[in-house]
Amino acid sequence: MKRFLIYLVKILFVTIFIAVVLDGLYTAIFMQSKNRGKIEAVINSKAKNYDVVILGSSRANNHFVSQMFEDKGLKTFNYGMSGGHLFEASLMLKLMIERKYEIKNVILEADLNLSNDKESDGVSAKFLPYIHNSEVIKDHFLSQENFNQLYYIPFYRYVKYDSKIGFREIYNITKGESTNALDNQGYYPLAKHKNGNMKNNILNLKPLPHNKYYEEIKSICKANNINFIAVMTPMCENVVGMNYFDKVKKAYPEIHNYENVVIENKYFSSCGHMTDAGAKIFTARILKDFFNK
Repeated sequence: MKRFLIYLVKILFVTIFIAVVLDGLYTAIFMQSKNRGKIEAVINSKAKNYDVVILGSSRANNHFVSQMFEDKGLKTFNYGMSGGHLFEASLMLKLMIERKYEIKNVILEADLNLSNDKESDGVSAKFLPYIHNSEVIKDHFLSQENFNQLYYIPFYRYVKYDSKIGFREIYNITKGESTNALDNQGYYPLAKHKNGNMKNNILNLKPLPHNKYYEEIKSICKANNINFIAVMTPMCENVVGMNYFDKVKKAYPEIHNYENVVIENKYFSSCGHMTDAGAKIFTARILKDFFNK
């Protein structure tokens, strides 16, 4: 029995040792990554200067044409992330401030995601390789239910989120494989698809009266003298429950409502995402209203 217990202790020790080594190795590789996505591009960057930084979900990523801002002489990057929530948008801005970015204007796509203050597992996982290297990331995740497992158990986060930050991603980083996430100053143009979903029902969606991460973004901008512009972006003409945007305006009167600037289905790839043509119409309106010199 004693031998068996000693054997178990040895197995446990070896397992912990391997987990610690792998955790350190994976983290070291992620700390060298700069061309795989927007999160690591910020984390592994030095101070930058921007006239305009765009934050939000795919409805930011696909709706704000960065080059049109650049053509107006405004240094711009679209940090919108497909699938992201305000949890991740707030953390991105915190990381930029931590890295001494100088930002004049933040445009936040704030509409559908005001209905929740949860993290997006698929997107938030991409911050986790750096949780021991950034107090900002650690503090941001501190209130999450699984923080202790993510922070204190070596290699746990890489196993749990293997599809996002596991072996395949490590392999791609070591090979120097890039993605298109950083192309077009972060803007991702969409085409019209014959089978695009042109129906959407947001009837049961309700904005939170006080969205924690929206308020964080607003406070960060105020503290750092950044002009904060929050907008609602367009949806197609088939949407059921468009009074959601009126509810947002009532709860957050400072948010500018642009949901009806583009409504024709021909300008949408899916009901919540405009094509490149629609995005250009929308961006032109934003430039006219906020950056007309």
